[in-house]
Amino acid sequence: MDDEQLLRYSRHILLPQIGIEGQQKLLAARALVIGAGGLGSPVALYLASAGVGAITLCDNEDVDLTNLQRQIVHRMDSVGRKKVDSARETLAAINPGVAVAALAERVDGKRLETLAAQHDIVIDGSDNFATRNAVNRACVKLAKPLVSGAAVRFDGQVAVFDLRLPDSACYACLFPESGEAEDVRCAVMGVFAPLTGIVGSMQAAEALKIIAGAGETLSGRLLLLDALTMQVRTITLRKDPACSVCGS
Repeated sequence: MDDEQLLRYSRHILLPQIGIEGQQKLLAARALVIGAGGLGSPVALYLASAGVGAITLCDNEDVDLTNLQRQIVHRMDSVGRKKVDSARETLAAINPGVAVAALAERVDGKRLETLAAQHDIVIDGSDNFATRNAVNRACVKLAKPLVSGAAVRFDGQVAVFDLRLPDSACYACLFPESGEAEDVRCAVMGVFAPLTGIVGSMQAAEALKIIAGAGETLSGRLLLLDALTMQVRTITLRKDPACSVCGS
């Protein structure tokens, strides 16, 4: 690190759980962020401000006026632009030392596997089960740590699937692909604006801890947040031997 980086990241370096070694790990890390919306916004902002060296954003949507209620990486003059381009511009203004790749596409299948293979960690801020399942399959196949989040109405959830560990559950252990879970979209059900910030910030925190090797992550646990009462509870997650994705 040069003098400017030592100053910029000094508050991280002061933390014994991170220090210079942990900050160097962040600077060398490559993070794949799926979605540049309500969750992807705070994820990307905190990864960039914390100095994660390379961030790839994937989202095929344009910024809409209704997004600005919660998608804090975008601005009024971003309406009509691709979300990833708007987000890249904001991140560059915050930390020009971070390399941000903007992919205006909905990634799936082999393309997703190729991208996941090029990164150290995947953070999923998508809003539908098809994408979440595809992200999970790629992370299981490549043994990549996955930080998953969801937010709708006043209800949020965060989980870490550290698929580098042989006994880790995967997303499909929690929500089987053959299940009958239905997508619940903000456009239909609504969402409390700060909830996406809380959940996305938690996802960023988990990702940074995984990269830096600091503290204890949510691996093996599902955190559930009721923002209406501000109550939090966690549920233990276990690998399902019969899981169609990660089971033996």
